Amino acid sequence: MRWDHLAETPSARRTAADAALFATSAVTTRTFDTPEFRGITFHEVRARSIINRVPGASRMPFEWTVNPYRGCTHACVYCFARKTHSYLDLDTGLGFDSQIVVKTNAPELLRRQLGSRQWRGAHIAMGTNVDCYQRAEGRYGLMPGIIAALRDHANPFSILTKGTLILRDLDLLVQAAEVTDVGISVSVGFIDEALWRTVEPGTPAPERRLDVVRTLTDHGIGCGVLMAPVIPFLGDHPDQLRATVRAIAESGATSVTPLVLHLRPGAREWFMAWLEEHHPFLVRRYERLYAEGAYAPTWYQRRITRQVHELATEFGIGPAGPGMPRRIRPPAPESTGTGATTAEQTQLTLL
Repeated sequence: MRWDHLAETPSARRTAADAALFATSAVTTRTFDTPEFRGITFHEVRARSIINRVPGASRMPFEWTVNPYRGCTHACVYCFARKTHSYLDLDTGLGFDSQIVVKTNAPELLRRQLGSRQWRGAHIAMGTNVDCYQRAEGRYGLMPGIIAALRDHANPFSILTKGTLILRDLDLLVQAAEVTDVGISVSVGFIDEALWRTVEPGTPAPERRLDVVRTLTDHGIGCGVLMAPVIPFLGDHPDQLRATVRAIAESGATSVTPLVLHLRPGAREWFMAWLEEHHPFLVRRYERLYAEGAYAPTWYQRRITRQVHELATEFGIGPAGPGMPRRIRPPAPESTGTGATTAEQTQLTLL
């Protein structure tokens, strides 16, 4: 395994010692003999930096991220982040699912970086690489300290998750939303139980994730749903799309944003091996559909987007724009000259 001089991507590696994210002397490897962590190895590290700049060529609609973990026990067979494990000379298949890097000093390091004169208070996105509310968070509890630091510095942030553990931090999220923009999105690409059990085996069931949306909404925090991924030939039938959008609407989601499956290197090989095992008759169709690269053809993406947006309109939720939903806390009522009160509801938008 490679630790010294590790940067976020191979192209970002530098020779200076201070370029490394963490060094060998800062790594502790642990295993826990409990049912929920059996077969999983945790590499506890002390990171040197926690706020990461998104590469300029990225399609992401944000510039800065915080990722307290590498690897993910959600074990989604399509996860685009699998490639990042190769930077550590770790396997991008089972290794990604079971070798988890934990940046144990993430909360204190973030608080220090937020207080730096160089930091300008830009929006920070979380859960965009691996899920910050994956199973490991239940043991390490890094997110409360991270959210508290962002709250105390009134720094805008967003979270994308499949994890129900986010509800543990509900009070902190409400407090943060009172002082800065907070966007929460839950990922639910489909509600088909058989499909969920095979492609997202380590995640909470889609229905439980939609319960998260309901709870956040009930507490005044608007929550959008990233309908991702829409999986060609397995989750894209019109009846499946209708059932999923209906369930999303019934959860009280403020928006729904469809995203078709994309297969980057690292994820592509693992997904295609899974497809060969479980749905061999689809292998040739996938090879044709993704013949030009990681993304499905534009015509296919547009078709899915149009269908989902039409269904969203039918069920009473509007399509979202680029990015992630912002916080929704309305300002406190202000007295008018006549003694009446007014409250301007903040419109949920995408960043």
